[in-house]
Amino acid sequence: MINWSHVDDLKAEMAEAFDEVVDMFLEESGEVIARLEASPEPARYQSDLHFLKGAALNLGFERFAELCAEGEATAAAGRPEGVAIRDIIDTYRDSVLELKKGLATRAA
Repeated sequence: MINWSHVDDLKAEMAEAFDEVVDMFLEESGEVIARLEASPEPARYQSDLHFLKGAALNLGFERFAELCAEGEATAAAGRPEGVAIRDIIDTYRDSVLELKKGLATRAA
C-alpha cells in the first residue's frame, strides 16, 4: 500500500521539513477526500483525482495513487459515474493509518 523505501528516502532528503510536508499532504488531500465523500461532483473527478494522484506519488501512497490514476482516466473518458470513489476514499484512509503507524514504529 505504501512504498516505505520512498518514504524513507523522502524523510532522509527533507530531514526537518518531512513532518511539515506530511502534515500539508494530509491537510490538502484530506480536504479533497472530505469533499468527495460529502458532496461528490463528477464534473470535478478528473481534476480532483489528478491532484490526489500527484500528492500520493510524492508520499509513496502507491495503491491510492493507482486508484486515483484509474479514476482520473475513467473520468477523462467521459464516464465519471464509473469512478470507484468509495474505494478511493477507503484506500486513502487505510493508507493514512498505515503511514501513521509506520512512522510511529520507525521513530521508536
